[in-house]
Amino acid sequence: MTPRAAADTAIVGIGATPYYRRGESAPQSINELAGKAIIAACEDAGLSVKDIDGFAYYSTARAGYGGNLETGEFVEMLGIPELRFTATLTAGGGGSAGAIGLARAAIVAGDADVVVTVMALQQDVIRLGEITATKPVEPLNSFVVPSGISGPGHAQSILARRHMHLYGTTRDAFAEVAISTRLNAVDRPKARFREPLTREQYFGARMISEPLCLYDFCLESEGAVAVITTSMERARDLKQKPVPVLAAAHGGVREWGRAFNWYGMPDEYFASSGHRPIAERLYKKAGIGPADIDVALLYDHFTPMVVMQLEDYGFCAKGEGGAFVESGAIRYKGGSIPVNTHGGQLSEAYIVGMTHIVEGVEQLRGTAVNQVADAELALVTGGPATLPVSGLILGSDR
Repeated sequence: MTPRAAADTAIVGIGATPYYRRGESAPQSINELAGKAIIAACEDAGLSVKDIDGFAYYSTARAGYGGNLETGEFVEMLGIPELRFTATLTAGGGGSAGAIGLARAAIVAGDADVVVTVMALQQDVIRLGEITATKPVEPLNSFVVPSGISGPGHAQSILARRHMHLYGTTRDAFAEVAISTRLNAVDRPKARFREPLTREQYFGARMISEPLCLYDFCLESEGAVAVITTSMERARDLKQKPVPVLAAAHGGVREWGRAFNWYGMPDEYFASSGHRPIAERLYKKAGIGPADIDVALLYDHFTPMVVMQLEDYGFCAKGEGGAFVESGAIRYKGGSIPVNTHGGQLSEAYIVGMTHIVEGVEQLRGTAVNQVADAELALVTGGPATLPVSGLILGSDR
């Protein structure tokens, strides 16, 4: 294996509520869901909630776009004696992996010792599939909404169609992402869908935004997930095997930033996930390459974006993602790079990217349900979405 960078921080605790269908988490509040996940993460780490002194959010600290995550309320609700750090990445789910980098920055700078990243999601206020159409009219959406683009799925369908046009990608590749991901969810007790998905079911499903059908879309789910990060030194004294944070990066180029607004970017970014600059920075920081990654937890709000991320992260060449996926390369059993071994957002639950971090931690602890043998390096991504998008490389403590 390529010599890798030393780690100064580690994830030491993970916690989650049950995953609910849209509308089924009531009468619990957003704060109740988030609080339960935070307490569970503390118990997992062997820490008290009173040890928490920092919060690192993403999605501008919005709880699924319809609510807010207020640090002051968590401090009061949980009885945290002193807050030393609170900050957030902007935009949406593209920052999920990058929020761990934000936590790391606070710890390395000496601004906090125990930092929580949490996301809670309820869709009773705003349904995410209609988020674009619910916004007030403004210059950025004055083109997309009148054109019928009322949510992220419509936007992603345009990028998917361009990839099909340029590279001959077919719906067979999207079907393989959906089918293989569902297969990974079968043995997951908390997964929202645990019945295998057949090709007949996939191709017989209703079309939502051509070429994307029902099974190309992530789940409309509710719940909360929390992750605790601390220094590597402190991590080794805690309850769980530390999972070192080897590299984290967020951002993206201007051309990709147009992807959800007016589609004026060149082909290089039009038919992509926008992750190539993040991939280059991550691999450089970690001192590794794509061949070193043992398991990839790729943000799968829509199946074509898994195909395009595989290209951007160097698991296959540009334009070859469709054939790569169809070859069985992303399968947990028999694939060259197992992808979304937990069932992902397509079959386990959509908590705006946080379930991918949990799976990465479990893989490197050696406790995953679909455990990749001898896993030492996990890639976790946030987005494709509006800027920033992000990535995270987790390692094993060896």
